[in-house]
Amino acid sequence: MLGLKQSIPPFRDPNLSDHEIKTGVSFASAGSGYDDLTTVVSRANPVLNQVEDFNMYIVRLKGIVGEEEAMKIIRGALVLISAGTNDFIFNFYDIPTRRLEFNITGYHDFLQKRLQNFIKQLYDLGCRKIAVVGLPPIGCLPIQMSLRFQNPFNTKCIEHQNLDAQSYNQKLVNQLSKIQAVLLESKISYSDVYEQVNDMINHPQKYGFVQTKRGCCGTGLVETGPLCNSVTPTCGKPSQYIFWDCIHPSDAVYQYLSQNFVKNVIPKLL
Repeated sequence: MLGLKQSIPPFRDPNLSDHEIKTGVSFASAGSGYDDLTTVVSRANPVLNQVEDFNMYIVRLKGIVGEEEAMKIIRGALVLISAGTNDFIFNFYDIPTRRLEFNITGYHDFLQKRLQNFIKQLYDLGCRKIAVVGLPPIGCLPIQMSLRFQNPFNTKCIEHQNLDAQSYNQKLVNQLSKIQAVLLESKISYSDVYEQVNDMINHPQKYGFVQTKRGCCGTGLVETGPLCNSVTPTCGKPSQYIFWDCIHPSDAVYQYLSQNFVKNVIPKLL
């Protein structure tokens, strides 16, 4: 769809080839967030620390193609930033550590200031085309509903968490516009996932979905990450599920989101 290779390999893969370096890698770390406190729980590599990996990537890329070509590749590359959900789950809702410091508005501002610094670091390293993904309807994630209702099979979305996500996203749109105005050569685009995922949850039949409240992995209520493995039972028809596990969307959802990304986000970066 985007003319990309089928999978984007992790930069920390010890067997990464020079060809992979030239054609795109991932610096993502599952369970990370803008807030360093998030990774105390998940033990992932914080988003802001991923800049260190990017610096090492640049050094290796220059060694392969030379400095001029390396910077041309970086300036023309699409940088996709997707984080924030873990921050709210781990630090504000389920383990309310940050609620001792911030109200919800303050935590929004705290995270988006860190995102702003992150984008500025990437810009200074040569990145020019950046897409930032907003928050999904967090209150509809199976893990959030399971923790709030005594009967996990009779749940509904947690409205105040969804409202928080909508508020965060609106602030993010405004923030990205301001950042782009300051970073003069940048093209920064907001990628909305909230509205489309919310529509899938409320009108699943439009998309061919049957199950909206549980993931395909295990019980679909609490399993994620290492709990979804080769010995964990999965559903028979994952394409009918909105969620793969208790947090992450299914491949079918990502197909719809990617189509929206190509239609509404990519043109703003060209």
